[in-house]
Amino acid sequence: MHPSTYIEISKSAFKQNYDFIQSILLPNVKFSSVIKGNAYGHGIEVIVPVLEEIGVNHFSVFNGDEAFRVKQVCGPDTEIMVMGMLTPAQLEWVIEKDIEFYIFDIHRLEQTIELCKELNKKAKVHFEIETGMNRTGLSKDDLNQAVELLKKNADYLELYGLCTHLAGAESIANYYRIKNQLINYKKTLKQLKAMDIEPKYRHVSCSAGTIRFPETQFDMVRVGIMQYGFFPTNEVMINYLTQHKEVDDPLRRGLTWKSQVMSVKEVATGEFIGYGTAYFASKDMKIATIPIGYGYGFARALTNQGKVLIHGEYAQVVGIVNMNIISVDITDIDDVQVGDSVTIIGRDGDKDITVSSFSDISNQVNYELLTRLPNDIPRVVVD
Repeated sequence: MHPSTYIEISKSAFKQNYDFIQSILLPNVKFSSVIKGNAYGHGIEVIVPVLEEIGVNHFSVFNGDEAFRVKQVCGPDTEIMVMGMLTPAQLEWVIEKDIEFYIFDIHRLEQTIELCKELNKKAKVHFEIETGMNRTGLSKDDLNQAVELLKKNADYLELYGLCTHLAGAESIANYYRIKNQLINYKKTLKQLKAMDIEPKYRHVSCSAGTIRFPETQFDMVRVGIMQYGFFPTNEVMINYLTQHKEVDDPLRRGLTWKSQVMSVKEVATGEFIGYGTAYFASKDMKIATIPIGYGYGFARALTNQGKVLIHGEYAQVVGIVNMNIISVDITDIDDVQVGDSVTIIGRDGDKDITVSSFSDISNQVNYELLTRLPNDIPRVVVD
């Protein structure tokens, strides 16, 4: 059945973004695709095969639920890394399935050793260390204890990585904080080397760190937002374009959101449109209703402010954004019919509605708006 609203995923856009990311990576740096938050709203089950076809073979997720979803659709040689939450049952499952995961406290490490002994399996662990983010991560004392446990249980633990998370590499305001984190990370590497501990991967960098602080790339980078076609912030984009003397954004949005006109009607001067008195028709108008609303991630904050594209022209939202319906002004758009295509995010002709245009109005960052797109909106892979 053809859906009334759907999201297109552009394979060629993801290829372009992947090629760009590869162009800024230093030699022999491994690319890990971050697909937490339902692949930033793009859909894990859809995105994994697309990225595998492009050449990606390592995925980073937040929790065991996401790891399970990746495992259902990925190839046999694809690697998965869990950066966050694991319930006891999930911890046992990831060990059994040779899935990599973070160790950020001693309790999880002790649980891991106990399960490995029961399963007679070796776990692939990444020690996450505290360098100044002050969120999750092994303290200096915890790390010393973790190393002792690692050495005592070498038959059950393989140190796949030493990692940390940068506390805001997208903003110059955090410059000294990031530099101090890097100093702390390098000190820890030296300490481990002195104890004959050598992780397989040293990884620190996210999208912003990868592009703004190339020295943080080490052996592997964990890139999320850039592969979907977005710089982390305008500041990062401007910095890149200025440094490279470029004008055009090298990234291409991987997502287009479309719907269709549900009904068309005329509204007389002096009438209100929709619930309450949020919009007053100061002239004779023609409106179209579109079967989307805040239940689909189209924020209520876009009331009387949001726009869609119909026939390549902007149509402004009039009235309150409902759960399942918005009304838009089509007074100056010719010959709009029921069933006509509506672009909510993306390009129609020479006009464009970007994710950032939603973000500016609804006070959400790109990441938030994308991850709020419901999973039950069908995702369709194109080109």
